[in-house]
Amino acid sequence: MKTIFKMMRGWCIVAALGLTAVAQEAPKNGFIRLANGVGPGVGLLTMEVEGKSVNDTGYKVGDVTGGISLPPGNCTVRFSREGIKEGMTRVNVLPNETTTLIPFAEMVPATDEVPAHWEMRILKLKQKDPQEERTATFVSVSKRPEIKVEMRDPEGNWTSIYVKRLATSQAPILYPRGYVPLKTAEGDLVSIPISSPGTYVVLLYDDGEGKVQSLSFRDRKFVSAD
Repeated sequence: MKTIFKMMRGWCIVAALGLTAVAQEAPKNGFIRLANGVGPGVGLLTMEVEGKSVNDTGYKVGDVTGGISLPPGNCTVRFSREGIKEGMTRVNVLPNETTTLIPFAEMVPATDEVPAHWEMRILKLKQKDPQEERTATFVSVSKRPEIKVEMRDPEGNWTSIYVKRLATSQAPILYPRGYVPLKTAEGDLVSIPISSPGTYVVLLYDDGEGKVQSLSFRDRKFVSAD
């Protein structure tokens, strides 16, 4: 009987070691993504994580990165562009999760001590539970309090979506694939390229001349503004 117990104990130890090995091999990193909505300013946007540059070349307005892999835990992310007061945020990086960071510029009125100037602000998009259908999530960092976006369906009909500043609005996408046309009262926006199911994020931002522009990217989950 003692021999049987010893054998069972040995099997348990081996199994536990096997599980530990599997756990160690499992991916641990989380991700952050940049969607650059900084219209004002001069030159390219720079991004630093914990004081280290992510891309020495910098980013143009409208650029979107893939997931930038980082170890779990809190990290400091800093953005800067000439002519704008730099912005900084703290991100809690979670394993296998992606936080999208949207830097944008906001005009700060003059005071008796400081003249009017641009300051960097940063909006975070956090992921929600995944959805099976194709969905468009609109988010705006434009100076306008609300933007009316029209999205066309495959039959040629246009649906109105009202997007409040620094908030998200969702609408179903009826196209199985291809390009979904978008427009505002100011003109056409960039169409959304559609493929597999998921959330297609459309960011509305102001360019250097103050006109509303858009960029889009696919996220594997729903996102919400934070």
